[in-house]
Amino acid sequence: MKRTMLLAMAAAALSGNALAQAPAGKGDPIKGKQIAETVCAACHGADGNSVAAANPVLAGQSQAYLVTQLKAFKGGVRKNPTMLGMASTLSENDMQNVAAWFSAQPAKPRQAADKTQMELGKKIYRTGNAATHVPACMACHGPSGAGLPDQYPRLGSQHAGYVAKQLTDFKANADRKNATMYDIASRLSDAEMKAVSEYISGLR
Repeated sequence: MKRTMLLAMAAAALSGNALAQAPAGKGDPIKGKQIAETVCAACHGADGNSVAAANPVLAGQSQAYLVTQLKAFKGGVRKNPTMLGMASTLSENDMQNVAAWFSAQPAKPRQAADKTQMELGKKIYRTGNAATHVPACMACHGPSGAGLPDQYPRLGSQHAGYVAKQLTDFKANADRKNATMYDIASRLSDAEMKAVSEYISGLR
């Protein structure tokens, strides 16, 4: 229990890594909409509500978080060949503008595809697993998955498949490095990752 509390406190104080956010700029959502429609729409949808589980929902996400991730893709810190190509064409103003557009769009409500996972997923998300020292996800991402703007990303209404992939990547500590998320993901079983991902997808 003591270690679980320490992990949650460490996550709350996290800075200088993939979850730490760049300061939010003003951004012009009208200009951002033009970028979204020409550069981002094919994968993420013009309003940030992607259809394919491989592509994250960007609607309603924190502007600062989106800018931070775009910079990470462009700088090769977060490794993804497709996003490297897309982000490389964007200036910092472009990033602020498109992030302002997506952050202003409402995320469409989603239902968990596998309802059999809800009990375990809810337990992990809301209380964690004391036996394996996994802290509650909601300590950083909030009870409804809204996240903490400029600190921790929104998870609610995200594709379960995408969430599961990110947890797997954090656990592998390869293409997406984050000390806190690596420690948490490494303590999750495959069944727990699947269950909490399904639960997250239905949060709103």
